Amino acid sequence: MFHHMEWDSTDDGLEASMDDSPHLPESSQSMSSTTNNISEHEFSCHCCYDILVNPTTLTCGHNFCRHCLALWWESSHKNECPECREKWEGFPKINILLRDATDKLFSDVVQRRRAEIQENPKISRSLLAFQRYGDNLGRSRTNQHKGAGFFFSGVLVALTCVAVMVLVYHWSSGVVEQHDLLISKPVSHWTPEEVVSWLEQLGPWAQLYREPFQQENVNGRLLLMLGDEELLKPPYSIENQAHRRAVLAELDRVKALGVKPPQNLWEYKAANAGKSLFLLYALKRSPRLTLFYLYLFDYSETFLPFLHTCCPAITHIDQSMESSFLNAQLEPSWRQWGEFLVKYLLLPYQLIAEFAWDWLAVHYWTSRFIIVNAMLLSVLEGCALWRLWTAARIRTLPRKMWNHLWKMLSQGFAFALLWPFVPQFVCNCLFYWALYFSPIINIDLVVQQLMHPETQAL
Repeated sequence: MFHHMEWDSTDDGLEASMDDSPHLPESSQSMSSTTNNISEHEFSCHCCYDILVNPTTLTCGHNFCRHCLALWWESSHKNECPECREKWEGFPKINILLRDATDKLFSDVVQRRRAEIQENPKISRSLLAFQRYGDNLGRSRTNQHKGAGFFFSGVLVALTCVAVMVLVYHWSSGVVEQHDLLISKPVSHWTPEEVVSWLEQLGPWAQLYREPFQQENVNGRLLLMLGDEELLKPPYSIENQAHRRAVLAELDRVKALGVKPPQNLWEYKAANAGKSLFLLYALKRSPRLTLFYLYLFDYSETFLPFLHTCCPAITHIDQSMESSFLNAQLEPSWRQWGEFLVKYLLLPYQLIAEFAWDWLAVHYWTSRFIIVNAMLLSVLEGCALWRLWTAARIRTLPRKMWNHLWKMLSQGFAFALLWPFVPQFVCNCLFYWALYFSPIINIDLVVQQLMHPETQAL
């Protein structure tokens, strides 16, 4: 080898003969002219008749742009070549060699075409659907559902069985339908026994005044006539100012509503059947808009207790239960508003989880289902934002937010119109389905997002 290298470098006669040869220069000129004569037409797609972008080669040998093939597949629903109609095998892959060649020869044109394709939302949706089809086809062919997939399938089956048992228990025991009759019975028609029952529900401290109310045989009409002076004097003798203020605050709510306000989930559902179904689905789809709706249209009855539960005020250790009950009816402090706004903007589903956590003693299984569902929805929202960020499409977020706002408003308006015509049995089925089966569905969605995230083809 070294001998040949030395001979080549020192043989001037050979170099001169190469310069004088009539054949070699002709060959060299032919190669140079071929390179210069390559045109975009030779690397054009037979669908859009433009330069190939992410060229995809089918089994028949024809090449097409990736997005052109995705649009063809989505419109025709056929796994066949757009030109010769021959069916392709497996899932078409990008021809890396051809892609690198077009990128090198026609870099400016390819970059311009890529920018045009990325700005077209229809093409982006088609590419995502095409890639999702390929992912599902690959998982079915390579049996990727085994292993962890079997484990998660077992988890879903187990959770479904638990949800069914909880639902059957509610229906068989009547817990779902049992609610205090005072939430629908006018306060002026309350019997003395119902007045005592209302008093006991204010808290353990109200047990101290049960006997005077029973002895005086206080009914609903007499209850509406009680004031601060009457409660302070015998026979009621509520000398504790905090106790007296708590009774008066709840009595004012009863006077304003005409009935007892709901104090748990089932009572709220019984008193507001359509509204509870709307809030259940709306909080899942758009918690921020739903909480804003409650702030505008249901501030004192729903939003204020929700805020005090999720962002409680800083209290002293020795503060009594009745004082906490009374503070829940007051306007939130600036510290509570600040904490609420931070969670509202960044982690809205955490607010729902904290509210459900406060009801664990009342709704044991139901609160746990709500907490799990809120955690899963937070993960799904995070995955969606991550896809927008990694795909460099975060600039499309304002447009997506506007589309989401319009969609939620139109759906809410349609629900308000159709709600009076929907049978109560159908509403109950939708309510319990969203309450107990949504976490099971969201578990599968989270597994798909974490194990097989959607990718952009461009």
